Parts: sequence; structure tokens; C-alpha cells
Amino acid sequence: MVNQKSIVIIICYFGKFPWYLDYFLHSCKYNLDVNFYIISDNKLSQDKVPLNVCAIQKSLNEIKEIASAKLGFKVGLEHPYKFCDFRPALACLFPEYIQGYDFWGYGDIDVIYGNIRTFITDELMSNYDVISVRHDFLPGAFSLFKNNIKINELFKKSKDYIKVFTDPKHYCFDETNFTYKEFAEGIPVEKIESEIESMTHLVKRLHEEKIINAYFYFLVIEGSPGKIKWDHGVLTYKNMFEAILYHLIKLRTIYTPQTETKKIPDTFYISPTRIYTK
Repeated sequence: MVNQKSIVIIICYFGKFPWYLDYFLHSCKYNLDVNFYIISDNKLSQDKVPLNVCAIQKSLNEIKEIASAKLGFKVGLEHPYKFCDFRPALACLFPEYIQGYDFWGYGDIDVIYGNIRTFITDELMSNYDVISVRHDFLPGAFSLFKNNIKINELFKKSKDYIKVFTDPKHYCFDETNFTYKEFAEGIPVEKIESEIESMTHLVKRLHEEKIINAYFYFLVIEGSPGKIKWDHGVLTYKNMFEAILYHLIKLRTIYTPQTETKKIPDTFYISPTRIYTK
């Protein structure tokens, strides 16, 4: 039997963990062939997470010191949200966590995974250097990179990466420098004006120049569409379309469970306003 290509996802979260962490971890449990590192200043007991999730406790200041040492200059990492700009450099900041894996990625905890391997196949990973689960830009919620020196240091190909890493200002470097609308409308990357060259600008440019091979395809559910079912690790919309993950970017702001969920069920539903069981 041929060994399956390996994947590790690194996630950094600072502050008190939100209610949806339990749903995130529950969906990780159904993806035992993918490993996860959660780095946080908040303690996450290892006995409360699935076997494929490793909890690492580090403060933002510790990560700032690590980033400054690994990158060779003092970084402007002064507040938690700024860390998003550093996600493309995770392979350089934490090489010990990605060692031996075929692909590494960054992500968020405001997601509920479906079956990751249904979509991220060995064939896909054999043919591409960068994998985006959106058709238009690299999402911070889940993006994958081939684990080699060329791709691990891809962020350095951006003419603006030192500016981004030294300035405390948040530039949305991991995604689009806030030019989501332009990418969604399909405007060619060379015609999209932005303050800095983000990872999406960079990856699309290098793909067009045939320096790397990047995959962009819409595999996620976002917004508040409702009619979503999660059933033993399989995420479907309208009982027809399977997705790799649901991003709670809107639901997390309008819904908070009235009582603490002691055990996440193996089947639940997501409406535009809540998560529930029948």
C-alpha cells in the first residue's frame, strides 16, 4: 500500500477561546489523517483535544522574539490580529512543526471541517505547489503549501514582505491586502492595485509566470446560507454539495449557544442563525 501524503495545519490563536472551538476540535477528530498544531497564549489541555491535535502554549511576545530571530530583523508584532500577516512565514518560524510533512498550511479555528482528504488528494498534492480552497484568493482560514525550501520561503518573493513584517499595521498579507472584491470579480492580478503585494497577488503572479503551480477552486461554504448538514465528518449543503469546510465568519458574530455544549453530537445542522440538532 502506498503511503498517503502527509498534511499539517498550524493555527495561532490569542486570547480566550470562543464557543466554536469545540466544534472545530470535533471536526478535527474526524480528520485523523491530518495533523494540527494550535499555538496559543491560552492553555488548552492536551487531554481535551483529539489525538491529531497538538496544543502549544506560547505568548505573542514569545512568537515576536522567534519571528525576529528567524527572519533576521525586528518585527512589528504588537497585537494578535497582526499575526495574520505572519502566517505565510510559519514554515520559517516553526520548522520543527512541519518537519517530515509533504504539505503544511495555515488556518483558523472559526471553521468546521468536512472530510479534508476527499478534496485534498495525493494527486492534487503531487501536481501543485500551493492549494487554495477558494477560486479567487488565498484564504487565511485554510491554505496549503508544499513543504520545500522554495515554497516555504515564497513570501520573500513579495517586494513588500519586510515592510509588512516590520510595520505593526495589519496588511492582510496572508490574503489580498483587502482587495477581495477585485479578485472575486476576476480582474487580472496585474491590474489590481494595492498598497502591498499580498500572498494572493504573489502566488497568482508566479503561477502566471510558470514559476510555481497553484490550484484555486471553490470548495468552502461561507456566509449564512443555511441548509448545511455535518454528519460524522461529512459536510454537505442542501444534501447535494459536499464541502471541505464551513467558515463561521458571519455565524460567529450573531450566534452564541445559550448553554455550554458538553458534547458535540455526531450529526448537527447549521441554519443562517444557529447550530442545532433535530
